Amino acid sequence: MSIRAIAIDPEHPENFIEITPETPTPGEYDLRVEVKAASVNPVDTKVHKGAIKNGLQVPRVLGWDASGVVLEVGSKVTQFKPGDEVYYAGDITRPGSNSSEQLIDARITGHKPKSLDWAAAAAIPLTALTAWEGLFERLNIQNATADQTLLIVGGAGGVGSLAIPFAKLRSDVKVIATASREDSAQWCRDRGADSVINYNDMIGELEKQGIRQVDYIFCLNDTDGHWETMGKLIAPQGHICTIVENEHPLSMDQLKLKSAALHFEFMYTRSMFTTPDMARQGEILEAVAELLDAGKVQTTLNETLQGLSVETLQAAHQRVLEGHMRGKVVMVY
Repeated sequence: MSIRAIAIDPEHPENFIEITPETPTPGEYDLRVEVKAASVNPVDTKVHKGAIKNGLQVPRVLGWDASGVVLEVGSKVTQFKPGDEVYYAGDITRPGSNSSEQLIDARITGHKPKSLDWAAAAAIPLTALTAWEGLFERLNIQNATADQTLLIVGGAGGVGSLAIPFAKLRSDVKVIATASREDSAQWCRDRGADSVINYNDMIGELEKQGIRQVDYIFCLNDTDGHWETMGKLIAPQGHICTIVENEHPLSMDQLKLKSAALHFEFMYTRSMFTTPDMARQGEILEAVAELLDAGKVQTTLNETLQGLSVETLQAAHQRVLEGHMRGKVVMVY
């Protein structure tokens, strides 16, 4: 059976087209995977936007989060074999998961949680890795004490939906999440947030709780828009981690006075630069699968779309672009 993929049309990059790529040959660390489901993240829409702006020479297949079955393994792969069920967040430098087959480096791949179906598993990897790395490798909240506070800006999105339970499971920190609607606020509370505030007035909402500063901030949306507020709220010697690039220069005056630290979390750093600890992402995915199978963390799947088609991919991108997603939207192939 020939491979099917949905790609950005280089002649009209605002559109998607169906293509039939050749069967890929695995490199020494690669898995060739039959993709069963893939989720759409903000990174998909950002890369698409970049293609529209800058143009393309050839069709580009997007999609990174995925779950599927291993068909073939590279010569140096030892932890997977054909027939294994896997999940992964992909590599932004390689063709993506909006395809019936895909190559993925085994070192950034995990065994699919046994308790989850294809869609529920595909909703997890990218946001789980982002949340885990941001919390435990950038902010190091595992060292927090019970009297310290973590503010998650954007608690109901894909990353926030996992950052909340991860923080509660692996630290003593008090977790405060932001949301703007009651259904989103309840979503955060259901995942373990100690309290939820409206992001439109974070300072005022926190003051109502007797909180004037927080020790950690995990910013998951609009770094530019929240920057001044975060600078006022962060405690002296506190830590801010953001996953959102800034479009304007950020004043460091408040952070300098407070000796506060700013961290950026980009989940694709390890695969993009083939870092020596690249296999750490596979280890994190295995740990997350254990938490999911033990019922300690829930999938963030919120909506499932059926089929690998131009229409389905366009619909999934539109859900993300609307900016009101709770959890994740997944396409099942």
